[in-house]
Amino acid sequence: MDYLSDKAKKLTPYVAGLQPSGGGWIKLNTNENPYPPSPKMMEALKSIDIAKLRLYPDPDSVELREAIAGRLGVGADNVFVGNGSDEVLALAFQAFFSGKKNVLLPDVSYGFYPVWAAMFDAGAKSVPLREDFSVDVESYKGANGVVIANPNAPTGIALTLGEVEKIVKNNPNGVVIVDEAYIDFARVESAATLLDRYENLLVVRTFSKSYSLAGLRVGFAVGGNKLLDGLRMVKNAFNSYPVGRLAQTGAKAAFCDVEYWDETRKRIIETRDRTAASLRELGYGVTDSQTNFLFMKAENASTLYEYLFDNRILVRYWNQPKINGYLRITVGTDTEMEAFIECIERQTKQR
Repeated sequence: MDYLSDKAKKLTPYVAGLQPSGGGWIKLNTNENPYPPSPKMMEALKSIDIAKLRLYPDPDSVELREAIAGRLGVGADNVFVGNGSDEVLALAFQAFFSGKKNVLLPDVSYGFYPVWAAMFDAGAKSVPLREDFSVDVESYKGANGVVIANPNAPTGIALTLGEVEKIVKNNPNGVVIVDEAYIDFARVESAATLLDRYENLLVVRTFSKSYSLAGLRVGFAVGGNKLLDGLRMVKNAFNSYPVGRLAQTGAKAAFCDVEYWDETRKRIIETRDRTAASLRELGYGVTDSQTNFLFMKAENASTLYEYLFDNRILVRYWNQPKINGYLRITVGTDTEMEAFIECIERQTKQR
């Protein structure tokens, strides 16, 4: 007996990066932060009364929302919190795109977007990136919805604030979602600064990257009241208590420790730029990354991926059109990136 629904049979699930068992790996394949979370976050978790875990958490994550709102200069009612930005994005697809046609997505971007589009019956259309992997802003017009990652993944390339605003302006009848998972590593301004001008704009962020909290699963969105009311309605129809007590407490402490966040963020940017320069010196092409990873062109990317794997260095490779000649490399510690470059040098000499 086949118990799957027709929809489930047609889905092509997202494939996450390999999570190896055992030690000895240099893990540069899932864009995790190489540094530990804020010490203040660790202290906050220690102070939690464990007995209270018998109780449901605050369903509205009020204290965390207020902290986010205060730093971003928006009202707490304009902040929505969920279990990672993936959950926030999935709820947004349901709230704003389900049953609609002409929802525009870049043809090379976060692999979950087309999965959610299929899951929630959104008629998605892929918009080709330019040859240099930049987003063709002029191709995003008159849609019933738009989703872009800025900076984009896996390319690492960012749109300017003016370019993002042009996309929002050109699609007044659809929600424009700007996924800013990597914005803290970029040289461009967040689209959150546009929220007071555009009611169709939703900006989504995560604590997984620049706050070192991938294992805690917290993300958020900021937007106007109409959009946030829609997100809350869908959330409460699915799970009215999504973010746990530990996650709310830890995320708030990490978000408020601006000094530590800025220090580790800058270290990653410096390591990224230094590693990119080393790769270019070795003759490899690297896009202008504004993220915590590098997108590296290699003559035989699949062979290089295997060589790195055999040397216990994990990076990301996709055997897909347009990007099957590239590897995506998460920025690790200086020591990890030096080991990565040494391995690339050895392989280059063997060619």
